[in-house]
Amino acid sequence: MTDLIGLLHEGGHSLVVAADCVSTFDGRGVSDLFLLMEGDPEFLHGALVADKVVGRAAASIMALAKVDEVYADVISTSALSLLESHGVRVTYGKEVPYIINRAGTGPCPLESRCLPCLTPQECYAQIREFMNEMKRKNISK
Repeated sequence: MTDLIGLLHEGGHSLVVAADCVSTFDGRGVSDLFLLMEGDPEFLHGALVADKVVGRAAASIMALAKVDEVYADVISTSALSLLESHGVRVTYGKEVPYIINRAGTGPCPLESRCLPCLTPQECYAQIREFMNEMKRKNISK
């Protein structure tokens, strides 16, 4: 995990996954995790993951994918609880009550949408809906 964390920081990546190979990602928010889950969920199964920020949405994807271990620079309390309750080993730099939105004005929209969800599956439905909304907004611009 130390090597993954080093790669995360030194490479300026947002996400590093060690499965059969080590892959780096630079997308925003949960976009890379979502695309991996949609396209190849087995890729994450049993993986080691180093991520800059892990909120409840990212934690839900990781729990559903059955990742083995997660490191987060920053993790929300609900994300930490969700991962631990699903048997995922977690280390982190800082625990926060919730993930803040990009503007710094309040909670991240996905954190807010996923907080009332009781299961990772419910969260994933919210994530998919959110990603589809973002896609429609980008297409209509």
